[in-house]
Amino acid sequence: MNKIHNPLLVDKEIIGNLHFPSDEILSSTDQKQKRQYELERAASLGTDKVKIKILFEDADGLKQVETTVWAVTKDSVVLKHGATIPIHRIHEIKI
Repeated sequence: MNKIHNPLLVDKEIIGNLHFPSDEILSSTDQKQKRQYELERAASLGTDKVKIKILFEDADGLKQVETTVWAVTKDSVVLKHGATIPIHRIHEIKI
């Protein structure tokens, strides 16, 4: 995994205002598989309202949010209040 330092901590309420480029940020298949596994695990913990740290990148740089994952679709992670983060822009999930 890339060395990731000093993400900007953001509230989930602002995520709907962020711009997400269309390019994938992970390069290896192993990283993508690990991300998908962690996302599915995070979604299963969402029913227990467990907060997850999601490290992601929008057009302005690296950000982190701590929130409950409500669902994972084919393309996005759905957070409380309907905010979404495109999966291809997520670096890491910390449970």
